[in-house]
Amino acid sequence: MKKKQYHWTIPLTGAVLFTTAVSAEQDINTYLQSTNHVTLSLRFGLNIHASFKGMGNGFFLPGSIPGNGQLTPVGDPYNYVNGYVYPNGNETTVLGVSGYYGFISENQVNTPQALALGILQSVSFYNQTVTGIPSETSGDNHDSNPGFELTYDRELGKKENWCNLHYGIEGAVNYMKLSLNNSSTSSSTVTTVTTIYQFAPGTTAPFSPVLGVPGGAGYNQIGIPPSQGGFYPTTTLPASTSSGTFLSQDQFSGDLWGFRLGPYLDFPMSEKWSLHLSGGLAVGLLDDNEAWQQSLNTGAGTFTASGQGADFRTLWGYYVSLDAAYQINKRWGVEGGVQYEDIGQYSHSFSGRTVQLDLSQSLFVQVGVSYSF
Repeated sequence: MKKKQYHWTIPLTGAVLFTTAVSAEQDINTYLQSTNHVTLSLRFGLNIHASFKGMGNGFFLPGSIPGNGQLTPVGDPYNYVNGYVYPNGNETTVLGVSGYYGFISENQVNTPQALALGILQSVSFYNQTVTGIPSETSGDNHDSNPGFELTYDRELGKKENWCNLHYGIEGAVNYMKLSLNNSSTSSSTVTTVTTIYQFAPGTTAPFSPVLGVPGGAGYNQIGIPPSQGGFYPTTTLPASTSSGTFLSQDQFSGDLWGFRLGPYLDFPMSEKWSLHLSGGLAVGLLDDNEAWQQSLNTGAGTFTASGQGADFRTLWGYYVSLDAAYQINKRWGVEGGVQYEDIGQYSHSFSGRTVQLDLSQSLFVQVGVSYSF
């Protein structure tokens, strides 16, 4: 009598499949039950704008350029583009003349216009007013400002009856390099007014350059008008106009370190996909510097001004972030998303030029790799 033989092929195969499924489910559950996640992301900042104010400031007074920022030997500003005339000290000048004057070119002595008016010994000075210089320009922001961010998520719990919703606390540190530059050229109208100062009879004008000081008697003293304490009238020629070209350049750069802290919610969409929503406090540490240069070509010459400076500022605000995450295995995953951040507006003056940086509506696109443990 033959013994019955039993074949267990099908049950064993089923057992293997069942064991594999259980193992895969355990892997997924292991990930779902992970309470710590670290994510390193590339981050691109958008919608960040800068404007530069104070065009024409610095060496240029608003609307005019007397003296081009030059100073007399005792530190007083030139009161003309090509020189200065002051009374001797702060008191009325004796005999209506002063040794506190200076000029830079021999062409200012006994000009054809002065001789045509019968003024034989004189020095001519001029001032200019400029219109058409823009008061503000916008920085040319590149399409994106690259950076990086390191994020840590600590799970505090989950709601199984809310579709396995996970919640916790999130902290992050990030860095972004800012580089906002501006270069602009504009046309301007230059109005020139020339004033002729004469010397007392029998006194001749000296050769240039002359750099007189208060009470100075080393040069022949110049006659000054009643408005300056003397009694020698000046002669003002009719104003003339010409075209000018104004060039302005700005280079603003900075290191922006950011910190985020707030709660988060994870919404599982499938075994491997989830949505991550977070929001809370945002802090920015801005270490920046600005260098600017501007020039005005009036036809009679080119006048330049420049300045630079550095600043450090702490900025406060908030953020809201939404990411989509894909889990490759129980440890590693990838994610990407968008973040809105408002840490306000930054404004600072650098040697007369004011830079305003708008960080109140910043958008950040980020993509990264996550590790769960």
